[in-house]
Amino acid sequence: MDTLESKPTGRMKLAMNPLAEQLNEKIKAGNANVYEVLSTLGREIYFPKEGILSQSAEASTHAKKFNATIGIATENGGPMHLSVFQDTLSGYKPQDLYPYAPPAGKPELRSVWRTKMLQENPGLEGKSFGNPVVTNALTHGLSIVADLFVGPDDAVIYPDKNWENYELTFGVRRHGRIVNFPLFTESMTFNSAGLREALLAQKDKGKAVVILNFPNNPTGYTPGSVEGQEIIDVLYEAAEAGINLVVVTDDAYFGLFFEDSIQESLFSKLANLHPRILPVKIDGATKEEYVWGFRVGFITYAHENQEILSALEQKTLGIIRATISSGAHPSQTFVLQALKSPDFAAQKQEKFGIMKRRANKVKELLDSGKYGDVWTYYPFNSGYFMCLKLNTIAAEALRQHLIHQYGVGTIALGEHDLRVAFSCIAEENLEELFDLIYQGVQDLQQL
Repeated sequence: MDTLESKPTGRMKLAMNPLAEQLNEKIKAGNANVYEVLSTLGREIYFPKEGILSQSAEASTHAKKFNATIGIATENGGPMHLSVFQDTLSGYKPQDLYPYAPPAGKPELRSVWRTKMLQENPGLEGKSFGNPVVTNALTHGLSIVADLFVGPDDAVIYPDKNWENYELTFGVRRHGRIVNFPLFTESMTFNSAGLREALLAQKDKGKAVVILNFPNNPTGYTPGSVEGQEIIDVLYEAAEAGINLVVVTDDAYFGLFFEDSIQESLFSKLANLHPRILPVKIDGATKEEYVWGFRVGFITYAHENQEILSALEQKTLGIIRATISSGAHPSQTFVLQALKSPDFAAQKQEKFGIMKRRANKVKELLDSGKYGDVWTYYPFNSGYFMCLKLNTIAAEALRQHLIHQYGVGTIALGEHDLRVAFSCIAEENLEELFDLIYQGVQDLQQL
């Protein structure tokens, strides 16, 4: 476990804004444990109620003659625009493309996404959770979590097989103390005991942020129902031990469940589970709906107290206002129209079928015996990826050899893990891909 030292900011301490104080008091009144998990920035941040945005909103309602408030240009009763853009986007109204989107995102998109969450996570029915706030994809959502809840030396707990951006987001940016535990047990199931040990080690601190990423990047693993319940039980035990928890479900690849695993986000079971547990769901259209470049994600909080949900949303909007101001309007419009389309479900199911066949083909190849004992593989049943565990060859050496000798790109992780994204390889090409990886291993063994 590495502890990243806090660096002095050198900034002068300013008096806390009254709006921030009001939000903090609402949170304290609703549940003091939630206030305790806020970082210094999380306590100081607020969304301005008296400023350009609020005055522009008021003018939009009441300034019927001239509205000279917000910084866009208008023409002929609508947003000014160039034909070179509109000609390629003629299926959309200019007002759904060119003006600023609200900081929280298009209201209808937020509502439609919340309905989608309920449909795909029936365990949320009857639970109290907020309206999703639009983020600039999932990385931005994770960054908001880091800003609101992580300060120097706060424990941020996640498995040893993880997305490398977590370290930048929670460790480098916010100086959190990264605590890793092995993802798998010796029997290749989720290591709930390792999570428990990492959590209970924070008892003296009284606070921890936990990141749960299923389907997992890089392994493509999602726990089964028994493992999922074990995770919930461990988190509940830690809360009962007096540890305030922010539990983040990074659901980037949600829905891509190809075998017998949990089919819902753990956010469903975490919602309203314990007064010391604040669940935060990070998800989005980027990978679920195959629109990576659109950068449309969401952050959603669960809590039984509506005042806390409102205050957390206001603080989230403060972070958004202070960083990106608001997300891109066109991509929100595109996603909203797609979600409302009668063809959406069928088209998404078609792509799911392609992804599932690719995953099954990879497993069939790896289980065929044709590659001998040069590698094993970590369990995978979902998502975009799988990971080989190389038995004799260093992963980085193999990666370099494959890309330069055979034109094959893979990702080396640690000493012996090689990540393969079957998501971007056609089913008919998968055998050739793994044959070349195997050839690369044989080449290096002969050196």
